[in-house]
Amino acid sequence: PPYFLLAGIPGLEKEQFWIAFPFCIMYGIALLGNLTLLLLIRAEPSLHEPMFLFVAMLAFTDLVISTSTLPKMLGIFWLDWREIGFPSCLTQMFFIHTFASVESGVLMAMALDRYVAICRPLWHSSILSGRVVGALGILVLGRGVLLVAPTCLLLHRRHFCQHPLIPDSYCEHMALVKLVCGDTRVNVIYALLVTFVVAGMDLVLISVSYALILREVTRLPSQEARTKAFSTCISHVCVILAFYTPILFTVFTFPFGQGIPQHVHILVANLYLLVPPTLNPIVYGVRTKKLWDRVV
Repeated sequence: PPYFLLAGIPGLEKEQFWIAFPFCIMYGIALLGNLTLLLLIRAEPSLHEPMFLFVAMLAFTDLVISTSTLPKMLGIFWLDWREIGFPSCLTQMFFIHTFASVESGVLMAMALDRYVAICRPLWHSSILSGRVVGALGILVLGRGVLLVAPTCLLLHRRHFCQHPLIPDSYCEHMALVKLVCGDTRVNVIYALLVTFVVAGMDLVLISVSYALILREVTRLPSQEARTKAFSTCISHVCVILAFYTPILFTVFTFPFGQGIPQHVHILVANLYLLVPPTLNPIVYGVRTKKLWDRVV
């Protein structure tokens, strides 16, 4: 089709105008916070450490995800600009899913960084050098591109026979698959495989890293040392929960949550794209003393 129509939030058409205000505020906080993080880390040589380089990657990823969706979403809610061209829709879908994969990979890399810093502190600078951190960033970006690009190519080659109305406020893969004519099992199976490979693998590595960190911390001799070790991980744990909780909600309600209203699914999906970019700079800016000192 030459274009699709984005419905926004079906069931909350009258409330969309007012819902857009908190969304706009959150987007403004995400832009200001993540740009500030990037500029601070770039300008301050003392922040060119693995932890802050990963924070910079996270900030850049959050900027891409939020900017790929929020301007169009606000146009739908406030101005009823629902039309989106087919190439633009596929491009938006590519950026959303690719950089969601990148964010998951960066969170996994940050968990490994915390493991090395706490469990192998003498090896930290040699294991996670600047070159290794850069290679990890390229690796998670390449993984996202290679895994998500086939979903766009598969959709580009399909015929759409349904009315070109997407019951969502952005172009999401499964919403597009439902509009395809004929058998879509290949599209669905590949999407589930990508989700399992990305989220499943990253969550396993994050869980193993923190299990080993917890074991190591409980062996520390003093309460002060244990408290300091835990405090270095709290920010990262908050960010992980903010990112993965909406994903797990969506995954588990897809087969088991038929009784949940559609607008709840869509609101959670929107918050999944908004909450992490908004919270991440606040969490790291407030919880990380070196960053907070540069801000104030």
